[in-house]
Amino acid sequence: MEKLEAHKKGLLHRAFSVLVFNDQNELLLQRRAFGKYHSEGLWTNTCCSHPSPGESILEAAHRRLKEEMGFDCELCTGFSFVYNATLDNNLIEHELDHVVIGFSDETPHLNTDEAIAFRWMSLTQTREEIRRNPDEYTYWFKLIIEQYFDELSSYLKHESLQKSNV
Repeated sequence: MEKLEAHKKGLLHRAFSVLVFNDQNELLLQRRAFGKYHSEGLWTNTCCSHPSPGESILEAAHRRLKEEMGFDCELCTGFSFVYNATLDNNLIEHELDHVVIGFSDETPHLNTDEAIAFRWMSLTQTREEIRRNPDEYTYWFKLIIEQYFDELSSYLKHESLQKSNV
């Protein structure tokens, strides 16, 4: 079914959240465009969406990264979790969210229908900023940062080790 219908009915469906880090281990955040059907104007992870029928999570993640942020990079699957939350506009996110990790130093070229701003921040800065201003961030992104902070940090340590061995 269409994602809007799934959100109106609160049905469990697949989704993904891409988190791209740069060489400084900073996370690329985007501010969602105004006019999005939910969570408009909020800061969130690099990009996110839902796979099309028959599309793998990684295929969909590459597609949306190009569509929203104007670049692509190597991506790998990280972890997944299920959450259920009532959002603005009486929509319900009941998602199996697959977190996808990437590394890139490319400058985003925003599709302003999707994202109106971006910034790079360390995981620690991101967590502190979310705690200070929780209403400025999407529900799912707050969950990822708060509940999976250590797991995300371990990806960065692993990537740093790989870079030092090159």
